[in-house]
Amino acid sequence: MQNNFHAELNLLWGAFLLEELARLGVQHVCMAPGSRSTPLTLAASQQQKLQQHLHFDERGLGFYALGLAKASRAPVAIITTSGTAVANLYPAVVEAWLTNVPLIVLSGDRPPELIGCGANQAIIQPAIFANYAKRCDLPTPDTSISAKVLLSSIDEAVANLDGPLHVNCMYREPLYPTDLGNPLSANLSLELTLYRDQVSAWLQHNRPYTSFSDAQFANLPSRDALSRFVHGKGVIIAGTLDSSEQPEQLVALAAKLGWPLLTDAQSQLRQHPAAIGNIDQLLQQPQAKALLQQADRVLLFGGRLLSKRLISYLAEQNWHSYWQVLPRQQRLDPSHQSKQVLLANLHQVAELDWPRSSAAHWALPLVTQNEAMSQLFTQQIDHGSFGEAQVIRQIARTQTGQQQLFIGNSLPVRLYDMFAPITSEPATTYTNRGASGIDGLIATSCGVAAHAGRPTTLIIGDISALHDLNSLALARQAQAPLVLVIINNDGGSIFNILPVPDEQVRQQYYRLGHGLEFGYGSAMFGLPYNQVEDLVGFIDAYEDALSYHGASVIEVKVAPTQSSDQIAAIGQWVRQS
Repeated sequence: MQNNFHAELNLLWGAFLLEELARLGVQHVCMAPGSRSTPLTLAASQQQKLQQHLHFDERGLGFYALGLAKASRAPVAIITTSGTAVANLYPAVVEAWLTNVPLIVLSGDRPPELIGCGANQAIIQPAIFANYAKRCDLPTPDTSISAKVLLSSIDEAVANLDGPLHVNCMYREPLYPTDLGNPLSANLSLELTLYRDQVSAWLQHNRPYTSFSDAQFANLPSRDALSRFVHGKGVIIAGTLDSSEQPEQLVALAAKLGWPLLTDAQSQLRQHPAAIGNIDQLLQQPQAKALLQQADRVLLFGGRLLSKRLISYLAEQNWHSYWQVLPRQQRLDPSHQSKQVLLANLHQVAELDWPRSSAAHWALPLVTQNEAMSQLFTQQIDHGSFGEAQVIRQIARTQTGQQQLFIGNSLPVRLYDMFAPITSEPATTYTNRGASGIDGLIATSCGVAAHAGRPTTLIIGDISALHDLNSLALARQAQAPLVLVIINNDGGSIFNILPVPDEQVRQQYYRLGHGLEFGYGSAMFGLPYNQVEDLVGFIDAYEDALSYHGASVIEVKVAPTQSSDQIAAIGQWVRQS
């Protein structure tokens, strides 16, 4: 009787947690199997408000949740058991912390008496994520601790959450109740019924137990301050921005001020026809660079820029006025420039009563230079030999506003940043450019695709794909088109463009050529597969993949040095033009 009571109390606490998270805006819960997390897993199985996702690998599960959170723009819960299962979430938690993505880790744990005594699967879990996650360490369930304490603790921890939260949940055995039902509505023992009734009013509605207002930071500049700021030659830079921030408002702002809009690959505006999208290459073109060096004012939205040339441009200019707009207080500037940081949403700043710049259209030649760069790419890439940039440009050109594009790290995202074409309706673009690792990219793209079922394309390198191969098990769950384009150049070709001092060292210790292909791996997970070695073959395979309701793999075979040779050749053309 007493044993069954403890199992039911554990489950009731788990149900309180999951119900309150749903009321706080969580839409998805991701679970990996395990025994110590049973109260959470059983509670989730009875929860009707949360979409459930299962995976056998906690590492991939964490990145899958990251993708779901990016796409849903809401916190995502992750349930794991104790021990190294929690530690496997570390890479995803780090990425979420760096990019302000709200992941809520609910980890089952041993009770205090089983820590540090040789008990099985028992590690020190509180603070396991160090400074990379906010902490909420719960005690073992006990009726002497009011349910009100549990609910208000979760409410405070989740309020205004803009990064990972680790909720550590200690449970004593037994973990499995005799009967499985939703303890928030099922018949319970008299003692547990009285305990549940402490929050009976909460059970009668669908609101959180404690509601917190959104944190507001905006202290916007006056009309006079705006007039002083725009009195000169300036540029607007669109850094990493989410589509929900409405970055297209920057196009109208740039037109109003008469300043050029320079765009990062992660701004959602890289392919916009009214922006200066080819800024990475323009900054190595002598005339364009000389023109841009006349600017003495900069208005930067977001941060985490990809292009090293654009980062250097920001660092090397002697700015009269440097304003950066961020939605939360952060230091996103590796050059540590003196600046004014406006803590506000993009639309709040874009909709201010901006006067026209006294130097409107000062950089008008950039438009012509940007178009000339696009023509150069058409000639040198689209009409050139088959290769990585050609494939990435074809994908970017094919995408529509209803589709999603996830671009992998290392070479793919750099090629997109350097060479993406101008289009009228670009796709929503996602990256994992916080820690910029190559791990978990397949899993993250699967999470992005899963939230709303929009057609999604992943562009990924071969080493990254090998690193996350078991996440093809997540891909096979896709119900809408999910195209995994694996560019196989037999190793880490990003190192071909880095100054490794010895070619033999480069090949042996950096590129790590493997001689592997992905056909059998795709077959293992039951995914349709095509291998292509020319543009016509790729276009046919890609069109077929976009019409298939599920995940499929296209392996693009290219020579190990094709991309690096092409980047060098185009760079030479640009510098001499």
